[in-house]
Amino acid sequence: MTARTIFIGDLHACHDELSDLLEKVAYCRGDRVVSVGDVIVRGPEPHKTVALLRSIGAVAVRGNHEDRVLRYLDSLAGIVRTQASEQTKAAAHALTEEDVAWLRSLPLWLDFPDHRVRVVHAGVLPDVPIEKQAPEVLMTIRCIGKNGRPVAKREGPVWGRLYNGPPHVVFGHNARPEPQIWASATGIDTGCVYGGHLTAMVLPNGQIPPPKSERLNVLVGVRARKVYMPVRSP
Repeated sequence: MTARTIFIGDLHACHDELSDLLEKVAYCRGDRVVSVGDVIVRGPEPHKTVALLRSIGAVAVRGNHEDRVLRYLDSLAGIVRTQASEQTKAAAHALTEEDVAWLRSLPLWLDFPDHRVRVVHAGVLPDVPIEKQAPEVLMTIRCIGKNGRPVAKREGPVWGRLYNGPPHVVFGHNARPEPQIWASATGIDTGCVYGGHLTAMVLPNGQIPPPKSERLNVLVGVRARKVYMPVRSP
């Protein structure tokens, strides 16, 4: 079988759904697994989720929840001062040293030239070079506000609608019942932790994301086994 790249949406510590998805896409060792971040927090099994990703050699980008956990751990060491939610604290204390080291290694974006794809957690400001994008933007943007400013809340047009590429951006963070299908971007956070689905984009070696009319053909999802937490506003 030709190796594939499997881009996976926000996991939020939903280990069982990750296992279900890998089974559904018939994951094999030659495949490359890529997470769009927010691997941990809110769901039931942060350690098992990270450990499974590590065991298959998955790569990921840093999401806002990884960032919060790492900041909280740094605050315990006296490196920074920060406040953390009980969910963040619980996830942090469930992780092993190896898990934390893996999280610290995560970059803010990853490029896959063979697919003409860039992976970020939340999105980008259109027309701004990736090197000049603020980390907070890459981890939290949802919409574009007045004067082209990034907005973390759902206020204004979604950034993906205004982004023209290249490259094609695969992202998460902005949970929706269905994937976001834009001309040059695909959002694959479909709210697994809220009882929705865990979604992946699966591309064979060398394939680029198809046009909007055909994009659903490369998306695969599994239903969440339960509602782990109620839907909440960002």
